[in-house]
Amino acid sequence: MSASPVTLPALPHWDQTPDDLPEAIREIKAALRARIAASGRTVEEVFAVVEDGIRAEVEQITAARRKGEPIWPVVDYADIAAGTVSAEQVAQLRRRGCLVVRGHFEREQAMAWDRDVVEYVDGNDFFTDYRGPGDDFFGSVGSKPEIYPIYWSPAQMQARQSDRMARVQAFLNRQWTHTSDGVQWFDPDRDSLYPDRIRRRPPGTNSGGLGAHLDPGTLDLWMTQANQKAFASLFDGTVEQYDPWQAANRTVGKQYPGSTMCSAFRTFQGWTALSDMDHDQGVLHTVPIAGAMAYLMLRPLLPDVPDDDMCGVTVNQVFPVSEKWHPLLMEALTGIPDVKAGDSVWWHCDMIHSVTPVTDQVGWGNVIYIPAAPWCPRNEEYAAQVRDAFLTGSSPSDFPAEHYERTWPNRFSPDDLNHTGRRGLGLD
Repeated sequence: MSASPVTLPALPHWDQTPDDLPEAIREIKAALRARIAASGRTVEEVFAVVEDGIRAEVEQITAARRKGEPIWPVVDYADIAAGTVSAEQVAQLRRRGCLVVRGHFEREQAMAWDRDVVEYVDGNDFFTDYRGPGDDFFGSVGSKPEIYPIYWSPAQMQARQSDRMARVQAFLNRQWTHTSDGVQWFDPDRDSLYPDRIRRRPPGTNSGGLGAHLDPGTLDLWMTQANQKAFASLFDGTVEQYDPWQAANRTVGKQYPGSTMCSAFRTFQGWTALSDMDHDQGVLHTVPIAGAMAYLMLRPLLPDVPDDDMCGVTVNQVFPVSEKWHPLLMEALTGIPDVKAGDSVWWHCDMIHSVTPVTDQVGWGNVIYIPAAPWCPRNEEYAAQVRDAFLTGSSPSDFPAEHYERTWPNRFSPDDLNHTGRRGLGLD
C-alpha cells in the first residue's frame, strides 16, 4: 500500500512589492522553512545537497585554473551556423552556463560599427549634452562616461536584427527546456530585440569595475507566485530535481519595479565586442556554475542569517553576492579569455558576474550589450513599450529617462527594419 502524498503548506506571495519589507521577509522565510520541513527534510539537509554539488564544481574550476586550463567554453560561430557544435561543447556550455562565440561577426564589421558609434555620438554633440550617469549602479565604474545611454544607433540595431545574431540567440535559447506540460514558454527562434546600452572604455582608463551580482530579480524571486513555481523544487523536498535550464513559469512572472529591474526574460545576458580586449584589462568575470542559483536561494534560510535579511537582497538594488554570505561561490569567480572585435560573450541569466577594476587600461574596451531575450508573454508585453521608445528615440522604460536621442536625425529608422527587426518589435 503506497503512502499518501504529502500536502505541503501554501506559500504567501506578494505580486507587488510588499509595503513592509522586513515583515514580508520574516513571513516568507518562515513559510519556506515550514514547507521544507513538511517534505520530511530540514533546511540544513536540503542546503547540504546543493552545497556538496557546488563545492565539487568549485574545486574542479579552481584546480583547472591553477593548471592554466581554460574555464570558459569557446565555440566558433561557423560551427553554430553549420550545426556542427560538438556534444562535448554543448555539455560544457550547459555545465558552465557561459560561452564565448569566436568570429560571431567579421572583425572588420565590428570595428566599423565601433567607428559608426563614435560618429553617431560625436555628430549629435553627445558629450556636450551629457549630464552624467543616470543610474547609480553603472555610475560606480567611475569613467566619464563608460556606459553610453544610447540605444538606437544604426550600429546597435544592425547588430540586433542581423541573421548572425539570430542564429546564435536561437542556439543559446535551445539549451533551455522551453516547452513543458503542453506549454511553450517561449519561442526559441524569435528574439524580442531587448535594447540596451553601449560601453566604450578608452586606453588609459581607471575604472572601478562592478561588484559580484546577478540580475534575474531581487526579493521577487522568493515572493512572487510565478517565481515560487519556477523554483519550487528547492523548497518542496525534491531539490535534486532542480534544473537551471527549465523555463517553466520564468517567462510570465515579473521583477518588482525599481531602478535595476529588467522587464524582459533573458535566457542569456551578453555583449558583442567592438574592440580587442585582453583577459587582464578589467573584463567580465562569472561564477561559471549553471546551478549556483539553488545555493543563493536557499542560503538565507540557514540559521546564521537574521530573520529579516535575505543575505543583503532587497529592492532597488542588484542581487549582491559577497564573501560574507557566499564565500564558496566567490572562489570560482573566473574571467573571460582574450577576445577580439567581433567575438561575443554570453552568460546564463541567473549567473553571478562582475567586472574587475582596471588601472591605466591597455587598449579599448568597447561592447554592444545584446542579450538573448526570446519571444514570450513577458517580453511581448515589454515590446510594446520598446516600440514606443524606438519610434520616438526615447530611452527604454527599463533604463533612466535620459532621452538623448529624441532629436537625433540619424538614429535607426523604422524603414531600416528587416523581418527579424519587425518581429522583435512585435510589428509582424
